[in-house]
Amino acid sequence: MSEQDVVFWYWWVLAVGFLGLEIVVTGFFFLWLAVSAFIVGAVVLLVPATPFNVQLLMFSLLAVLSVLAWRKYARNRAVAVTDHPLLNQRGAQYIGRTFFLIAPIENGQGKIKVDDTVWKVHGEDSPMGVKVKVVAVKGTVFEVEVCG
Repeated sequence: MSEQDVVFWYWWVLAVGFLGLEIVVTGFFFLWLAVSAFIVGAVVLLVPATPFNVQLLMFSLLAVLSVLAWRKYARNRAVAVTDHPLLNQRGAQYIGRTFFLIAPIENGQGKIKVDDTVWKVHGEDSPMGVKVKVVAVKGTVFEVEVCG
């Protein structure tokens, strides 16, 4: 068995290595390198006399083209619509809702109670008990306006 008979296996082992990296690393990048290495291995299996520099050129071109094709395909796909778009944005879920101040807004800062949580608010100075509307969220602080 000559070295020519085994060369295609090198590409397939490289492809399996890239697949292993794809499992560990996210992003679909190594998957396309694995596909490219597998294709080059298949070509070398079918045409064992393929020079190594041609193999490298083929791998490089396939890798670049497959990654670019994937990016174009992924960019053109529509974003999935969900019935809970603010699921992981707890503060943003309260924008537009009204609450009563549990601590007066003094020097621009106060507090409201939302369910079982007390939130800091920023807004116009107002006494305790005033009804306010959440208009924005900055980190963990609500921006509020006095209602009415």
